[in-house]
Amino acid sequence: MAFKIRIWLWSTNKDNLEKVAWQIRRIAEKYGVWVSGPIPLPTKKLKVPIFRLPHGEGSKYWDHWEMRIHKRLIDVAADERVLRQLMRIQVPEDVYIEIKQVRQ
Repeated sequence: MAFKIRIWLWSTNKDNLEKVAWQIRRIAEKYGVWVSGPIPLPTKKLKVPIFRLPHGEGSKYWDHWEMRIHKRLIDVAADERVLRQLMRIQVPEDVYIEIKQVRQ
């Protein structure tokens, strides 16, 4: 029975996320295994309105802060050589990775 691995990537820094995703794809293509992705998933936007007190008599002011979480999904055929190379990738601190095994 053939297995594949599903790699979930997420980060607040889109550039670092793209670099890691394309490194994974290049490694899989180098060894000639099946790869699908990186597939962009919907970006989660966390919005926080903060009340800012005015000086003296005046209207109320609000500051709005937003943090975006970018996500990517990559499916790769489970091959021992590829998995060893994936474990050697230098991942920046702001990129998070989750790897799961999935049956086809």
